[in-house]
Amino acid sequence: MKAPRIFLIAGEASGDALGAALMRALRVARPDASFIGVGGEAMAREGLVSLFPLADIAVMGLAPVIRRLPKLIARINETARAVIAAQADCLVLIDAPDFTHRVARKVRRERPRMPIVDYVSPTVWAWRPGRAKAMRAYVDCVLALLPFEPEAHERLGGPRCVYVGHPLVERLDELTRYAPLEGSESGEPGDASRRDRPLLLVLPGSRVAEVQRMTPLYGETLKLLMRERPDLEVAIPVAPNMERTLRDALRDWPLAPRLITQQEKFAAFRNARAALVTSGVATLELALAGAPMAVAYKVSPAESLLRFLIEVDSIVLPNLVIGENAIPEFLQEAATPPALADAIASLLEDGAARARQLSAFARVRERLSEAGDNPSARAAQIVLQYVDGRESAAG
Repeated sequence: MKAPRIFLIAGEASGDALGAALMRALRVARPDASFIGVGGEAMAREGLVSLFPLADIAVMGLAPVIRRLPKLIARINETARAVIAAQADCLVLIDAPDFTHRVARKVRRERPRMPIVDYVSPTVWAWRPGRAKAMRAYVDCVLALLPFEPEAHERLGGPRCVYVGHPLVERLDELTRYAPLEGSESGEPGDASRRDRPLLLVLPGSRVAEVQRMTPLYGETLKLLMRERPDLEVAIPVAPNMERTLRDALRDWPLAPRLITQQEKFAAFRNARAALVTSGVATLELALAGAPMAVAYKVSPAESLLRFLIEVDSIVLPNLVIGENAIPEFLQEAATPPALADAIASLLEDGAARARQLSAFARVRERLSEAGDNPSARAAQIVLQYVDGRESAAG
C-alpha cells in the first residue's frame, strides 16, 4: 500500500480537537500517513501545517458571517483549490458544514473520484432536513457522533452514515472518577462541607455572543436563588481566550464567582450539585459526569425568526440521545430568571427532579458507549477504507 495522503478541514475549535484525535488514530493504524489541510493548534501539534489560521473561518451567528462574507468566500475557494492540487487520497470534513460542505461541492465537481468523509453529521434531524439528501452528491460517508443519526440519514435519504461514537467516551473515566476540586472545601462526595455549601456551576457558553447574551440572565437568576440559598458556591469554567469577555460580563453579578481553568473543569463537573448551562456539548459533559442541570438558550431577534424550522422536541443533546426530555430547557422568552431559579432550586434538593436526571444520565452513558470506547480509532478505520479503495467515492 502507498503512504496515505489525507486532507482534513476543521472549521472551529471543537473540530480542531476532533481532528487532532483522528490524526493520532490514523497514525497508529498507518504510521506512514501524511496530513495537509486546515486546522488549529491541536492539529498543528499533530503535525498539520494549516493553509491559514483557523480564526479566519471560525465565525458563528448571522451578523458576523455577513460581515466577513468576502473573506469566507475567498477561503472556501482557496481551500478547494488546495484540495484539488494536493491529489489527496481522501478529504475529511470536520464539522462546520457552512464552510466545509461548500469546499466539498467544489472538490467533487473537479475530482469526482476523490472520497469525501464528513466527520460530525450536520443537524439534519433538527432543521433543514433536505440537506441530508443533498449531501449524497458530494459526501460518501458521514461519521456520526450521536447514536440516532444513522437512522435519521437513512430516513431522510442521506449518504451512508456510521455511528463511530462520541469523543467524550474516550474521557469517560475522567468525567466519572471522583476527585475533589482543587482548593474546594469538599473532601469526599456527600461529606458535611459539600452538603453545607453546594457547588453550582454556571456555563454561559463557548462563544463571545453567547457569553454576552446569557451571562446577564444567569446573574439575575443567581440574585433570586441566593435569597433562599445564600450558602451557594458558584463557579464558572473559563477558557483563556474567553476570560476578558467573561470578566466584562460579570460586572453586574450579585457575587464574584470562582473562575476555574479548563484543567479543573471535569473535577468541577463531578463536584457540582447542579449546573446552569447554555445548550451545547457541555450538556453531554455534565450528563456523563452526573451533574443535574437546567439548560437555557437565547439567540438574536433575527435568528429567533428561524425557530419554526426546528423539527425536534428538544435542543438538549442528552435528551436527544435517550429520546426523552429528562432535562428541562428554557428557550428564548421562556428563559427567565424566575423559571431558571425554580428549576435549579429543585435540583439542589434530593427529590423527583434530581432523581429523574440521574436516572437519565445512566442511559446517556450506555447509549454513547454502544460503538465502543475508542471513537477516534473507529473513525480512522472507516477513513482508511476509503483511502485504500475498500469503499469507493459515489462521484
